[in-house]
Amino acid sequence: MRILYFSPRECQPANSGARLRDYHLVRCLARHADVTYLGFASGEGRDQGSVWRETLPQAGVESILVRRGSSYTAANLARGLLGPLPVTVRNYLSPLMRQELTSLLAERRFDLVQVEGVHLFPYIEAISASGFHSGKRPLLICDWHNIESELMRRYRESPSTSLPKRCYARRTETLLRRLEDRLLGSCDGHVVCSAREKELLAARSNGARLHVTGNGVDNAYYRGTGASANASDLLYAGSMDYHANIDAVLYFASEVWPLLRTRHAGLGFVIAGSRPTPEVRALAKLSGITVTGTVEDMRPYYGKALAVVTPLRIGGGTRLKIIEAMAAGVPVVSTSLGAEGLDIEPETDFLRADTPEEMARQVTRLISSAELRSLLAAAGQRAAAAYDWQILGDELYRFYHALAAAPMQ
Repeated sequence: MRILYFSPRECQPANSGARLRDYHLVRCLARHADVTYLGFASGEGRDQGSVWRETLPQAGVESILVRRGSSYTAANLARGLLGPLPVTVRNYLSPLMRQELTSLLAERRFDLVQVEGVHLFPYIEAISASGFHSGKRPLLICDWHNIESELMRRYRESPSTSLPKRCYARRTETLLRRLEDRLLGSCDGHVVCSAREKELLAARSNGARLHVTGNGVDNAYYRGTGASANASDLLYAGSMDYHANIDAVLYFASEVWPLLRTRHAGLGFVIAGSRPTPEVRALAKLSGITVTGTVEDMRPYYGKALAVVTPLRIGGGTRLKIIEAMAAGVPVVSTSLGAEGLDIEPETDFLRADTPEEMARQVTRLISSAELRSLLAAAGQRAAAAYDWQILGDELYRFYHALAAAPMQ
């Protein structure tokens, strides 16, 4: 099978949830099929060209990257408010990408094209038309890393979102939902991150073929990491220019951290992730808080972590940060939303905390009990075993084959 994996981003370095998902699924699929990766790139750290052809490390997959233009410009924001395409989709309009995609489809004759999300909706027509002359177009799959309209709704409803941003988010949410409904009827199959999202999309569609491929982890990579006996840090991991992560650490620092510092003076809070915004960097001025910036290897940080905290109030899909922490043998304290969509149980696999007081209390329980830390670490590793990328990638490929054997008419 010849597969085109079409994404709105590059997947190296794999330093965000979406990039990790892309990279590991591509790597696993390449064990079974001839895979080409097509994505956008910022051009940062590259030469002055507009298209780059590379090979993904440890995957042997050809990667074709097209320079992405300016995104959140005033003109794009205005058009996103007044036109039919929200700014989150307009940001990926590119004549150069359309040209590269059209050429690839004509040259390679792919059996299947997987499109990563609603952001690439404007290219669906070109993919569908690619088999016009041969009489056989490729199977078209959409991978929903998030249900973007739901993510926008949660952002709009967050107490940290200002009134002007709420108004803009409401309009963007409406436009995204319209595009998502069209996308549901345009593709042969859809991949989602959780059974909850599968149920939501099934209710919105007319018999769409849906498959769950959760976010996963490379268990072998994290095996043996474990928290040291004298670990004294709380850890939050994630891209720190992403609004959900920004909201989470600001909330934790302002509402939870003061409660913990009064009880546990030696405790540290480490915020590890790329591209921290000025407001995130400013948290390093608070006693006991460290903001690392980009981290090449998270394992040393997991090794020093008493627990991973996931105080998310906004989000969609499923959180790789929780599965990674569990694979590394580090206990997790999370909001209900943070653990949403994962097949894990509170008090057995993680500790749930939906208020500042609950989160401080659950962290205190971990500090006070080595036995509880050990039990949660072992349970978390057992839970993470089911989310190994190898297992998930093989299941996804079987879904592809089922679609190919019985395509929609």
